[in-house]
Amino acid sequence: MAYNNTAGANDFYAGPTEQSFNFEVPEFGQELDFQNFDSTQADVPPNYDASYGGSNQGLSGFYDPNAYVNQTYDQDSGFKPGGTGNEFDDEPPLLEELGINPNHIFLKTLAVLNPLRATDQMILQDTDMAGPLVFCLALGGFLLLSGKVTFSYIYGIGVMGCIAFYCLLSLMATQAQVTFGAVVSVLGYCLLPMVVLSGINVLITIQGTLGLIVAGVAILWCAMSASKLFVTAYSMDHQQVLIAYPCALLYGVFALITIF
Repeated sequence: MAYNNTAGANDFYAGPTEQSFNFEVPEFGQELDFQNFDSTQADVPPNYDASYGGSNQGLSGFYDPNAYVNQTYDQDSGFKPGGTGNEFDDEPPLLEELGINPNHIFLKTLAVLNPLRATDQMILQDTDMAGPLVFCLALGGFLLLSGKVTFSYIYGIGVMGCIAFYCLLSLMATQAQVTFGAVVSVLGYCLLPMVVLSGINVLITIQGTLGLIVAGVAILWCAMSASKLFVTAYSMDHQQVLIAYPCALLYGVFALITIF
């Protein structure tokens, strides 16, 4: 028995005038029934719509960007209300964390430049290493411009001199405790006249008579500044001359390195 598909094919390829379409929207026999879900049902967790973090905000706390501005985070119990929200506001400045006080550096530099200037005792007892490190690098840099690589000599003589002065001041000072950091800080700051001498040596040669006079002035300047700062820091009255003599010997070695 053969099946004839000719009629179906003709209907499929019929022209637009031979086809009819129905665009009417069918009517529903009943209204759509939307079910209401209550948060008190058994399958919903009882505390799902409860306040988060102790506030009565409900689920809006998950979407409110300002909900936790005034809250602090605790590792054990999570967020707590009433905090500032920014823990970096109470952080000290970066220079203070690194132990660098620009005001103390400026005051110590002025005390070295003017040995007759009165200086606070607490500032001199500060263990500031930023200034001495800069002055040592500046001295080595000026000597390098003069064709002398003396960084190892500067640090070697400086360390030996600091140890010797720490032992000496520990025996001489009776009213205050001597700290190694404060000794290094004072000796390093008083190296500033030697930095000036090495800078002059870059411009002109100071190996003649004029150079010896300028070097002697720089040594005397360093010795007076260091002895004055040590006497003020450790309340060593009437002992400045005794401290100035070893200071002159130490800075005389730096002057010899600078000139020759």
